[in-house]
Amino acid sequence: MALQGNEHDTIAAIATPYGESGIGIVRLSGPQAKRIAERIFRPRSGPRALTSHHIRYGEIVDPAQERTIDEVLLTFMAAPKTYTREDVVEINCHGGFGVLRRVLEVVLQGGAREALPGEFTKRAFLSGRIDLAQAEAVLDIIQAKTDEGLRLAEEQLRGRLTQEVAVLHEELLGALVTIEAYIDFPEEDIDSPSTKGVVEVLHHTLAQVEGLIGAYEDGEIYRDGVKAAIVGKTNVGKSSLLNQLLERERAIVTAVPGTTTDVIEEAVNLSGVLIRLMDMAGLREPRNEVEREGIRLARGKLSEAHLIILVVDRSRLLDDEDRRIFREVQGKRTILVLNKIDLPPCIEAEEVKEETGIKDLYPLSALRGDGIEELKRGIVGAVVQGGTKRGGGDLVPVNLRHKRVLEKAKGLLEEALEGRRREIPWDLTAIEIRQVLNHLGEIVGVTTPEEVLEMVFSRFCIGK
Repeated sequence: MALQGNEHDTIAAIATPYGESGIGIVRLSGPQAKRIAERIFRPRSGPRALTSHHIRYGEIVDPAQERTIDEVLLTFMAAPKTYTREDVVEINCHGGFGVLRRVLEVVLQGGAREALPGEFTKRAFLSGRIDLAQAEAVLDIIQAKTDEGLRLAEEQLRGRLTQEVAVLHEELLGALVTIEAYIDFPEEDIDSPSTKGVVEVLHHTLAQVEGLIGAYEDGEIYRDGVKAAIVGKTNVGKSSLLNQLLERERAIVTAVPGTTTDVIEEAVNLSGVLIRLMDMAGLREPRNEVEREGIRLARGKLSEAHLIILVVDRSRLLDDEDRRIFREVQGKRTILVLNKIDLPPCIEAEEVKEETGIKDLYPLSALRGDGIEELKRGIVGAVVQGGTKRGGGDLVPVNLRHKRVLEKAKGLLEEALEGRRREIPWDLTAIEIRQVLNHLGEIVGVTTPEEVLEMVFSRFCIGK
């Protein structure tokens, strides 16, 4: 949806979710916000004129009918000390849809127009109050599903990524100035740029860019969650395990093999990481059309999974069906669950480790819940191993748009380094460095095309 409308209009929208609640907010922003508010607001005491950053108690009235709509708390905030750097009014009224819609109607009749998705935040960006990366952080905060995802979004809103990009921009710009001075002023006897110095800057910038790209992969775990597929033969206890991890009954559990014929997806927060669990049909040769479709869906989900939770029944000997599944998950990040420890054993842990080649093994009883806490810790450990152990404070918030821009910058930096190795003319290196600088500018919105801005802000809800 393209963002349209005059940027000098006064805009208004319901800023809280639709539904019944104690409080709902109608927000206005623009040059006519104060005038519209004073026209429809009747304070219970004190002057009609509104004072900036003061909350007033009164009523919203339909001026055409002189009819009271609701009693409210109204706040007027004068520019520039506001979210958009424009005059802003927020009307706190009762949270029913009918009253909110009616208040918005009299605001629109007073001269405002209804805001487009993300238009309040777009105005904050256009006014220079926040850059584009910070604007995207507002949406990430709204959509955060875990404490760690929220922390990363708050880091971005405070300008963490912007600071990282600014350092890279400054270093590259210094190298570019040296090159362009040599190219543009040959009569001044300016020394040729130091190839060693430029290459050092390019190498350092490339390493930093690669680090930021890696931060996207790590941060994605906290923002969007990890897809974890529960895999195994029929009747090994996959559905019981799902119920234990969720701490509620979600999947049907019976002694009949093949009960699960569809993929059941549920999310659980484990130590600040959102785990999207997928319980699926047992991977075996299908015995009917329904089972065939369930297994087809299961294999499709298996290919999407970031983590495999492979379930083996300790009370049964391993067979060819087990071994076929072991081969199917080879090469994927997998942890092993040895289920049904409440029953007499037919196989031992070391035998299963040797057969599968998987060292992370968790014995448990999905029926009783024994060992489930150790498995939860193991799932989180498997997910955040490697780079994400930086975890917390060192992780720079990078979203998918930033990653794509950084990948373009990475390719250009590699080309520039190859060009210096081949000793190409300096003006070609200067072109590549300028292109990298433009890409870095896209991250914060300095050199971002209008269509990218429209794409970013159209993802917001109306009212933000």
